[in-house]
Amino acid sequence: MNLDLKNKRAIVCGSTQGIGKAVAMQLAAMGAHVTLVARNEPALKQTKAELANNGHQLHSYLCVDFSDTNALKELLTSFIQRSGPVNILVNNTGGPPSGPIASAKTEEFLQAFNNHLICNHILTQACLEGMKNTGYGRVINIISTSVKQPLPNLGVSNTIRAAVANWAKTMANELGKFGITVNNVLPGATSTQRLANIIETKAAKNNLQNDVVKNEMLHEIPLGRFAEPSEIANAVAFLASPAAAYINGINLPVDGGRTGNL
Repeated sequence: MNLDLKNKRAIVCGSTQGIGKAVAMQLAAMGAHVTLVARNEPALKQTKAELANNGHQLHSYLCVDFSDTNALKELLTSFIQRSGPVNILVNNTGGPPSGPIASAKTEEFLQAFNNHLICNHILTQACLEGMKNTGYGRVINIISTSVKQPLPNLGVSNTIRAAVANWAKTMANELGKFGITVNNVLPGATSTQRLANIIETKAAKNNLQNDVVKNEMLHEIPLGRFAEPSEIANAVAFLASPAAAYINGINLPVDGGRTGNL
């Protein structure tokens, strides 16, 4: 099985913590030249220093806030013109705040749509020409199992994640003829700061201890534990590899069996 990413160039968004950082670490370990994208420059510098093969100056970073789509587009265009084509794009952005959909403000939907779908689209468009020219393209979107089964108290997230999944499937259908694959990885409950925040919010709202909420969530998972970020990263890395060349347009749950449908 060919999992070698030597000389492949990858962009990984949201890559200074959690799943995004784990993905960047795994792709670098497989030989890819990784460009980190996030808004915290000190954290970007620290993560870059931790990547495998960093001593060979293979890796780089871009500091940008996704709330400024014009800045993102300009930065990506300039970077690709300067550094060359990108083969692998990992779209990953922190999810919207939790809460019921009935009380969500319209501004919350607009911000989430911008940060997820619009920024994914800008990033993908910027990378497409290089993927076509090099004959190697992988677009991988880190979304959520909510695209298969909406999750309680995540109204805005459920809505926007589904939009991204349908955007990705449409993109996969259009780009397949160029040998470019577009796939979605759907993490279940994963040991990240976002999960900790969700547990704390739910516990406070229901006047419960954090451990009570945590145990309720664990009870829903057949494997009986939360995922580690590295386990999500392994799925992303496989889809980014030559071995996954014929996998296109799928939603891949990595959730310990929690999702209640096929």
